[in-house]
Amino acid sequence: PAHAGSRHQDGRSAIREAARQILRVEDMTDYARGTTTTVSKIGGGTAINVVPHECRFAIDLRVTNMAEGGRMEADLLGLTAIGPDVAVEVSGGINRPAYERSEGVGQLFHTARATAAEIGFALDEVPMVGGGSDGNFTAALGIPTLDGLGVDGDGAHTLDEYCVLSSIEPRRQLIAKLLETL
Repeated sequence: PAHAGSRHQDGRSAIREAARQILRVEDMTDYARGTTTTVSKIGGGTAINVVPHECRFAIDLRVTNMAEGGRMEADLLGLTAIGPDVAVEVSGGINRPAYERSEGVGQLFHTARATAAEIGFALDEVPMVGGGSDGNFTAALGIPTLDGLGVDGDGAHTLDEYCVLSSIEPRRQLIAKLLETL
């Protein structure tokens, strides 16, 4: 570390390097492939008057298939320093398989859609996105798995998250009837 005033030229700002890397990482987002990269946490520096000698950030990677996951994991683990006299260390990896649509998933969704229609509501198919749940693991094992059957609402993972109360009973009925088909 170097003093930000008297020894500024001797320091190498880890936060500056991290800022460059964050732009590089977030530019890897490719909506056409269903791939998103989000730097979601960051921390660094020790004091306001010190050139920061370390910085850490976390990356949330979402993919819709494991081939893309492998490609992205290699790209992220292969990041190298942009600035002079700094080092970049990347660790971690994919912590759950992608939720991929299989024939079994398609058949189960068809059953769920028909069951929802019997109950009196439309169950719309949604595009495959990089969601993450325990269902990713069962789907990867070849077990037909549906995700996203919960109640209607908005604001996921925020202080403004809410559910539409009138959607609870129809969704409860849907889950119960689907379990009866197994």
